[in-house]
Amino acid sequence: MPEQQRLIIINHPVYLDHDTGGNYHPEIPGRLTCILDYLNSTPLAANITIQEPRKAEWEWLTMFHQENYLLRFEEAALSGKTFIDHPDNQLSFDSFEAALFSAGAGLTGVDLLENGENSVFCAVRPPGHHAEKNISLGFCFLNNVVITARYWQKKYGRTRLAIIDWDAHHGNGIQSAFEEDPDVLYISLHEHPTYSFPGTGYSEDIGSGAGRGATLNIPLPPGSDDSKVLQAVSTQIEPLLSDFSPERIIIAAGFDGHLNDDMSGLAYSTDLYGLLGRYAADWGLKYGQGKTLSILEGGYHLPSLAASVGTYLNSLNIC
Repeated sequence: MPEQQRLIIINHPVYLDHDTGGNYHPEIPGRLTCILDYLNSTPLAANITIQEPRKAEWEWLTMFHQENYLLRFEEAALSGKTFIDHPDNQLSFDSFEAALFSAGAGLTGVDLLENGENSVFCAVRPPGHHAEKNISLGFCFLNNVVITARYWQKKYGRTRLAIIDWDAHHGNGIQSAFEEDPDVLYISLHEHPTYSFPGTGYSEDIGSGAGRGATLNIPLPPGSDDSKVLQAVSTQIEPLLSDFSPERIIIAAGFDGHLNDDMSGLAYSTDLYGLLGRYAADWGLKYGQGKTLSILEGGYHLPSLAASVGTYLNSLNIC
């Protein structure tokens, strides 16, 4: 049997206090409890250590987000408003606090990786990849991946980063942060924007200015299955990673492309996420000194989400 290394799961109880108004909303606390319950029922549990994150500090939040937006978000939560910017973005009194700890998970993960750990998965909510610098969007308030990337660059000098986002929806917030930055490669594999929220991420969007060529969007038609993803990995993602040669990789790990998840029209199997775990582990070895950092994004069909995360982490964690 292959040996498994220690896997750090970053999680905080306050994530469950982010109340989106009831089960009609897909982004619910059960997303995290189902993952943790599933992992605890598998042999992988023996290799898991749960680590609480720190709260993201203001200086790192403002590396991307505008201060007036952060204050507006905080005021909306603490004053009892039920959403910000759009009714999709439901919030409660504890939502700002939960978002600070969600953003802090990536920072804590980076610290752990730079100080000896090899594999970190941030089981967080609210998610982040749709959040723009001054607006909430698509259940996202703070852009966890962007904040983490800027922290990794500034705190540890890991300037050249790759972000691989396989959530079913395009990470418009991530692209907006880095589309002019030649040192951050953003790769997004998602359902075609003609059919899917947020309507961005066309293949011709490849970055601009100095960052032209450092963005790769791979929009897939509805019904796309595992074979389409694996073809894109072999023919587009891996060659670009080889050419770019990043120092570290961040995985924006969304699981809403699953065939049982009605948040997209994609048709991925649970097994696909195991294959993606193997790729992520290999990329970490090639480009990140064996370090892998994954941050949870979407995934809303709870049994499929739990099984897909478990399959992903099991493959990722076999060394």
